[in-house]
Amino acid sequence: MKKIELHWKIIIGMVLGLIFGFILLQFEGGKNFSNNWIKPVGTIFIKLLKLIAIPLILASLIKGISDLKDISKFKLIGLRTIIVYICTTIIAISIGLILVNIFEPGNGVSTETVSKLTDTYSETKGVQQKLSTASEQKNIGPLQFIEDVVPDNAFQAFSDNRLMLQVIFVSIFLGISMLLIGDDKSKPLKSIFDSLNDVVLKMVDLIMLTAPYAVFALLANVVVSSDDSEILMALLKYALIIVFGLIIMIAVYSILVFLFTKTNPVWFLKQISPAQLLAFSTSSSAATLPVTMDRVEKYIGVDKEVSSFVLPVGATINMDGTSLYQAVAAVFICQALAFDISFYDQLTIVLTALLASIGTAAVPGAGMVMLVIVLESIGFPADKLAIGIALIFAVDRPLDMFRTVVNITGDATVSMIVANSVGKYSKK
Repeated sequence: MKKIELHWKIIIGMVLGLIFGFILLQFEGGKNFSNNWIKPVGTIFIKLLKLIAIPLILASLIKGISDLKDISKFKLIGLRTIIVYICTTIIAISIGLILVNIFEPGNGVSTETVSKLTDTYSETKGVQQKLSTASEQKNIGPLQFIEDVVPDNAFQAFSDNRLMLQVIFVSIFLGISMLLIGDDKSKPLKSIFDSLNDVVLKMVDLIMLTAPYAVFALLANVVVSSDDSEILMALLKYALIIVFGLIIMIAVYSILVFLFTKTNPVWFLKQISPAQLLAFSTSSSAATLPVTMDRVEKYIGVDKEVSSFVLPVGATINMDGTSLYQAVAAVFICQALAFDISFYDQLTIVLTALLASIGTAAVPGAGMVMLVIVLESIGFPADKLAIGIALIFAVDRPLDMFRTVVNITGDATVSMIVANSVGKYSKK
């Protein structure tokens, strides 16, 4: 009997999870049953993935850099990675702005719906927390982001997944230092990290054995905990435009893969699909990172020297799906609340969303935080921010699932482009 491939197992888990979630909705105690017996399975899985994220980044980055033998190669990879990430983010934001201006979803939202959404969400803990976090981000200095990247305690950075950029900094710093002292002196330490890398990759394999069951639990819980269906339908047009934009972005990645690596886009999407499905279920690029690295290295053919740098950096600062969402959401809110924005304002959205995608990368609920910053950059009234966020809060969770898929697909695409440009890509 032919063994079922992992992505098919995950798809089956997703479908069964959705069906089971809808079944639970028919029973009075279904939500409590899901929270007590189903949700923990998915939560444990995400925790396991986050558990190995920092050891994986530490080991793979140090191994990748120390294997380069020449520091000029690292400079080349780093520069090309940043340039390509910036370009794809600008493309994503532009697609979002074009779609939201063509379809104008905000103009179709009634005042009754606005009032209902405001009453339901504007004073919730989630909305107020995002506003508070965004306010803190807004008040920091222009170089605060760079300052925050450098930790004053490496071990503290290793203890918090939200400090991923600091982990990357320490890993790169250590890897470059090992490169500079030469093979003879760095060999004992290098062998430790090489061994750690192999162990962590094996942990990824073991965790992925439970992926179909975890996805089942995650999707079932999403259905059970879904919000007011009437409100969701009212925001359907807005949500569909974002999903349409994200699909276009996947098509853009496919074109880039074909143009720069001469690889069949269908084959690429098939190889990365387990990571995409996992990203959809977890809504976390960081949690999906171990699987993304595994697929890109083992199944696509990107050399570890490139993937170990490009993917961790991408999971932290490259948020194409989220940036596209910012553009659509910002203009949608302005349309719905009758706030006029000019062409200049929309150019400001492009720049602010680009910078915010980097500056707020490590902040929990980064998407919403970024949105507040973007809205404030175009002069949106401060007293209406809570209303604006409340307007889209109901559909943020399902849309987060879709945009995370785009985020990790973008990371994989850039890793292929950069690897091919430095002769480190060989199709499997």
